[in-house]
Amino acid sequence: MIEADEIASTPLNDLTWWQDSAHERDDVFAALRRDSPRLFVRLGGPDENVAKGFWALTSHADITEVSRRPEDFCSGEGTQIFDQPQKLREYRGSIIDMDNPEHARMRKIVSRGFTSKSLEGLRDEVEATVREILDEMPDSGECDFVSDFAALLPLRIIDNLLGIPREHEKFILEATNTILGATDAEYIADQTASGIGKAVTAASEGLITLLRTLSEERIAAPKDDLITKLVAAEGENLTPQEMAKFFILLVGAGNETTRNVITHGLLVLSQNPEQRDRWIADYDDYAGSAIEELLRWASPVVHMRRTVTRDGVRLGDQEFSKGDKVVLWYNSANRDESVFTDPYVFDIERDPNPHLAFGAPGPHFCLGAHLARLELNVAFRELFLRFPDIRAVGEPEVLRSNFLNGIKHLRATYTVK
Repeated sequence: MIEADEIASTPLNDLTWWQDSAHERDDVFAALRRDSPRLFVRLGGPDENVAKGFWALTSHADITEVSRRPEDFCSGEGTQIFDQPQKLREYRGSIIDMDNPEHARMRKIVSRGFTSKSLEGLRDEVEATVREILDEMPDSGECDFVSDFAALLPLRIIDNLLGIPREHEKFILEATNTILGATDAEYIADQTASGIGKAVTAASEGLITLLRTLSEERIAAPKDDLITKLVAAEGENLTPQEMAKFFILLVGAGNETTRNVITHGLLVLSQNPEQRDRWIADYDDYAGSAIEELLRWASPVVHMRRTVTRDGVRLGDQEFSKGDKVVLWYNSANRDESVFTDPYVFDIERDPNPHLAFGAPGPHFCLGAHLARLELNVAFRELFLRFPDIRAVGEPEVLRSNFLNGIKHLRATYTVK
């Protein structure tokens, strides 16, 4: 048990700590929720000012309220704990780093391709994509579940949806790993600030060039794909540069997050075989609640930052000053004892399940939630049909990050019929 006087030294920004025991992290966040749900975390020595730190918000209620108050807690100053260099923000700045009116304009355009109605006809394509990837799984009966299945599925679906030729898949996957896994030496060997900056900038430039070129081609010769729908439809559209920046977000949100829910899903189902067997025995009856529980359990995006817009903003009895950073720890909210009964128990029948895996309600709630749920439903259905005995073996290799709850590699075994 973590005591109250230990909380102040909690290493929320120690990336190596995030690769250690999940149980220890759970204990730390439980202590924060109990004793200091709005803790100020200093980045530097004890004499550093507020600009050098952030407020860690760990309760479900606080995170939900902040997310609903963009006029008090904005996104336009950045969504990462540390302020990014202006040049890097120009490459990566997209809808999640915007406030109104820019955010409202972008979201209105982008939402064309992510309504439930627009995704109704996508199931057949998702099923075909899942089966195609399963056909490519090693005949040995053993695989790296991340690289052989979980990473490929959401990326290939997004590429197909956008109309990106398959020849670019390997480059997009590598660039995405570089950008989202920047703090892990497996993806960027030079872990100095300069080394990370150069690698992320190069990967971002490559993605931007690719999508800007494809967008310009669609404007000249429209096709039946999402790029055309966003840059060449009637009415207001994204510019090729805006489309390119949105793509960086899309491959991050649609690839990294969904692939990590799939991977965490296989891991936790392997650790809880009775839950797995119950779901397989009656897939449709449990699919809805099981997928929501996988999302809660994985909490693929660990945190987002907001910035206080004016002096005197209050959250409960806490008063903030303009420019204060508040960090929303979604992983903690999804284990909040005041909201979830037995939050450390994986339960495919959990109901209600008001998790914040897609962010809390508000203007920045994830546009891809419908697509992610569809992908997860089809992925596990087809996986269980093809390899009903598939299970994770050994320990997962965890991403060195406090932003994504990532698994880089996970060994799995299955019987090939």
